[in-house]
Amino acid sequence: MAANNAMNAPMTTKPSSVGRYNKSLYNKRRWMNKLGLGFAMTAMVFGLFWLSWILVTLFIEGFQGMVQLPIFTADTPPPMSPGGLRNAIVGSAMLAFSGLFIGAPIGLMTGIYLSEFSRGSMLGQVTRFLNDILLSAPSIVIGLFIYALMVKGQNFSGWAGALALALIVIPVVVRTTENMLNLVPNSLREAAYALGTPKWKMVTQVTIKAAKAGLTTGVLLAFARITGETAPLLFTALNNQYFSTDMGQPIANLPNTIYQFAMSPYDNWHTLAWAAALLITASVLVLNILARFIGNRGQVK
Repeated sequence: MAANNAMNAPMTTKPSSVGRYNKSLYNKRRWMNKLGLGFAMTAMVFGLFWLSWILVTLFIEGFQGMVQLPIFTADTPPPMSPGGLRNAIVGSAMLAFSGLFIGAPIGLMTGIYLSEFSRGSMLGQVTRFLNDILLSAPSIVIGLFIYALMVKGQNFSGWAGALALALIVIPVVVRTTENMLNLVPNSLREAAYALGTPKWKMVTQVTIKAAKAGLTTGVLLAFARITGETAPLLFTALNNQYFSTDMGQPIANLPNTIYQFAMSPYDNWHTLAWAAALLITASVLVLNILARFIGNRGQVK
């Protein structure tokens, strides 16, 4: 009986050293977590502060220029003369859309090949490696390459600028296309094969349709990327003070107009540079919001 009573008696022992160690480790991890969160919040606030300052300053200065000057109806003026940005706006649109129409189809077809036709092949691995190099290449290097290829010994032209922008578009579209197609479930491909569908029809009618929202998002992000590029155009399309739609000659564009006018000592050029910067920022913001909206809508579906 005494033995049974001893066994049934409640355990009243002090916490072991293992328990104290676990509690100490837990407290240490908790403080490290708080420290990491503090650094993360500080970095976020620091970045948002400067971003807000830049955007507010840009909006105030650029909006004043857009209200005071005929931005959309007059061409870039000589120093100390009234004028606008009509030729630069039209030239930028021509260059950006030309670069997109040249680069996007190449990027889409390459991404489809890498995702659907080259799994495990040496050519696919080499293509991915070269695409990664091109994706990380500075835009000024691309501009110098096109300068040596098309401009040196000839003349600056809009087509040279469009090709430089296309080389920036291609790796972005290739990466996003391959990633979006890889997210398509293999069960869709297997179902198409089970019905006797040829591979080319399965790719065009099943996988591409399933990833349509992601592919559109990638193209829009690439378009937003080239909208404000300055360095490639500085070595290829250069600039033009007058209105021109001839892509075989130097053509006006907003990035180089900002670069030229911001460095000048003339107040009217500074005002136009602020207005041009606001136009580019607004266009990039709209394109990114549109890309996010299309991407999120595709995920919901």
